[in-house]
Amino acid sequence: MPRGSKDTYTDKQKRKAEHIEESYENKGVPSDKAEARAWATVNKQSGGGEKSGGSGKKTDSGEKKTARSDSAKRAAKTREGKPRASTDSLETQTKESLLKEARSKDISGRSTMSKAQLIEALRKHQ
Repeated sequence: MPRGSKDTYTDKQKRKAEHIEESYENKGVPSDKAEARAWATVNKQSGGGEKSGGSGKKTDSGEKKTARSDSAKRAAKTREGKPRASTDSLETQTKESLLKEARSKDISGRSTMSKAQLIEALRKHQ
């Protein structure tokens, strides 16, 4: 039998443990071991029962998701359409990134070009 009171666990955690315990019992695990495994699983997944303390600041997961999305959009916008500082940076790029840039500038024959040819074509199209 697992030790400790289960009063601090949420109803959702209790239901999850009960479901896991039933699953183990259906597989032939003894009842006491099934219960212990179920609570161990719940503890591992959620870190145990509800705990007091913390920062006291509750954030809505929807707010976090929106903030993360907005941040990603702002970052992508800053990368859009920026001209290269100098043509020397072309030599340091990989062939794949040069191909991508050539594709964005619609340079024909780019797929068969070598890295040096791509650099030359990109310099002409600046």
